[in-house]
Amino acid sequence: MSQLTHATSDDTVVAVNAAGTSSVVLVCEHASHHIPASFDGLGLSDAARKSHAAWDPGAMGVSEILATRLDARLVASGVSRLVYDCNRPPSSPDAMPALSEVVEVPGNTGLSDEDRRARVDMFYRPFEAKLRQVLDDVVDPIVITIHSFTPVYHGVFRPVEIGVLHDSDARLADAMLKVAAKHTNANVRRNAPYGPEHGVTHTLQEHAIPKGRLNVMLEVRNDLIETAAQQDAMATLLAGWIADACAELGRERDVQCRA
Repeated sequence: MSQLTHATSDDTVVAVNAAGTSSVVLVCEHASHHIPASFDGLGLSDAARKSHAAWDPGAMGVSEILATRLDARLVASGVSRLVYDCNRPPSSPDAMPALSEVVEVPGNTGLSDEDRRARVDMFYRPFEAKLRQVLDDVVDPIVITIHSFTPVYHGVFRPVEIGVLHDSDARLADAMLKVAAKHTNANVRRNAPYGPEHGVTHTLQEHAIPKGRLNVMLEVRNDLIETAAQQDAMATLLAGWIADACAELGRERDVQCRA
């Protein structure tokens, strides 16, 4: 899976570049469309299991290359977000959605409390534990989550190409937006195509904001990162952009771009 040799993984969580020297810790909650065999594909068609409903296409490829460019540690979920969405708390219905956009998920329909607790224990808790461990091993970590989004949602085209998302702490998002024009001519927007009101900032709320850690969530439209070459180009762009933004906040020694 990883372009880096120093990676460990199982069906639950993937950890990449454990010896990374950067203060940046990358997180990719929707890295995989893998559904463990015991879930019988959640009753989905092959097409649905590989669609954007099941994962964020291209996000893991970008994350792995970005980890190389920044020498950053990366933590990613090893299962489809339809099995468990690690960017949602256990109390959220969207953690195990019965409907994702127009995709019905039979295997998530009518889940009992026991079923939900079992998935929380099997997938969410190990992911959370690994992420906490990695963050605790880094001095003053900077939390950056990487996502992709579909160009068309519920039949409506989304013109935004890169979203810079934040919750109550906008420091890093503000810095990235300030220097954006130096790095890209893409359509860059704040809190788009989603924002905190949509419940998408759980990882930031859980692992960054309470401890005052710099943080941002990046959303890239998935038609821009379909190929390996596109993913490499996007990761290289993001690496320089992130390093520049961190320098704006006085963290230039902690975040350096190797691109």
